Amino acid sequence: MEIDYQNKSVLLVDDDDSIRWVLNEALEDMGLQVTQTNTADEAINFLQANHYDLLVSDVRMPGRSGIELLHFCQQNYPDLPVIIMTAHSDLDSAVTAYTKGAFDYLPKPFDLDEVSDIVERALLARRNEETITKKPAQNKFSIIGEAPSMQNLYRAIGRLSNSHVSVLIKGESGTGKELVANALHQHSPRKNKPFIALNMAAIPKDLIESELFGHEKGSFTGAANRTLGRFEQANEGTLFLDEIGDMPLETQTRLLRVLSEGTFYRIGSIHPISVDVRIVAATHQNLLKKVEQGEFREDLYHRLNVIPLELPPLRDRADDIPLLADFFLTKIAHELSEPTIQISEPAFDRMKQFDWPGNVRQLENTCRWLSVMANSQFITPADLPTELSQATPKLNHQQWQKSLANHIKNRFVDGDNTVLSEIQNDIEKVLIKTALELSAGKKAEAATYLGWGRNTLTRKQKELDPQSH
Repeated sequence: MEIDYQNKSVLLVDDDDSIRWVLNEALEDMGLQVTQTNTADEAINFLQANHYDLLVSDVRMPGRSGIELLHFCQQNYPDLPVIIMTAHSDLDSAVTAYTKGAFDYLPKPFDLDEVSDIVERALLARRNEETITKKPAQNKFSIIGEAPSMQNLYRAIGRLSNSHVSVLIKGESGTGKELVANALHQHSPRKNKPFIALNMAAIPKDLIESELFGHEKGSFTGAANRTLGRFEQANEGTLFLDEIGDMPLETQTRLLRVLSEGTFYRIGSIHPISVDVRIVAATHQNLLKKVEQGEFREDLYHRLNVIPLELPPLRDRADDIPLLADFFLTKIAHELSEPTIQISEPAFDRMKQFDWPGNVRQLENTCRWLSVMANSQFITPADLPTELSQATPKLNHQQWQKSLANHIKNRFVDGDNTVLSEIQNDIEKVLIKTALELSAGKKAEAATYLGWGRNTLTRKQKELDPQSH
């Protein structure tokens, strides 16, 4: 759908002159008419005197905050889409923005392409009168991280804050799936009802149905009393089924029936029980592969996978390690009634290079080890556990990009204007060499790895290394 940007006006509110200048340039480049101010109070005066199609506001400013300005707009201009910006990128900020009625949440520093995309969607929503409103939610659980992947997670939790829909959380062990499930519950209309967690992998297969659905007295050997299952305990609340991929097929069939009909029977009972439960499931396995192998019901997979959330492994958000470690070290110091230990920058650099197969859980355990076993209150690389201090450093995706960026900056500073073509050629050379090595020199196969035709590969080789032909 086309938007007539020339006839659209934006009110931009931020007390940072440089941020306002950058955003003003970007918005005007889109063809929008921009009005700027550095306070929420002045923004309110503008709103009362003029018509605007969009409001873009920072959160923290002198006087009224961006959230207070957002609340004013909700009360007086409910159809005006509001984009909230903040340099404090955490779950609380994101959920507060969404639950107070923001159209979207933009963490600083931001990418201008992302700004353009969000602005375009907001203006389309205004044109189609798609007003987004949310109810306030109380935050009791916090998830830590400022990486882009975590910002996407915060947005998803915010958007789900008024929903009862099923969610499937995917991620490696130790990435914090239960914490996310708890956050989904606490930021939902069911937040004042029970949150019940059950790990499928930790329960013997012959007891899973009893755990889920309960049993009557005498229904099997050892059933001395009537016991309520997790579904009944979670009624009107949230049931978190961790490691759902380990659920036996026969239990999957019964679970599917409960999700479809909303009723079940305790083991040994002939009386149906009705429940209203939101299901949040989690797995570290590839459920689609298990479906293909006949180990997981396809219909159950689609019922659980209404909204999928992917949690990033710690190695893919290594820049969050200092933030997480400081949180854990402070928490552990409080538990031990000891001073909080500090980690040096070189030690943090070493930690960022580690692969963290156990993810955030492993990082917390490492912080606990350091709090108890370290000889100093100031941690150097030599103080780290052996698995970190002696492991071969791994250059992850973020790290090689940073190394390349530093190299490019140095070249630019030196006045080198050949960087672009040279680096493009170097990268293509590495790609071609790797593909040929992997294919044992077979050009057709190497071209397939690269997504090229064989002729393209041959031409590229000639262009990049004329003397070899």
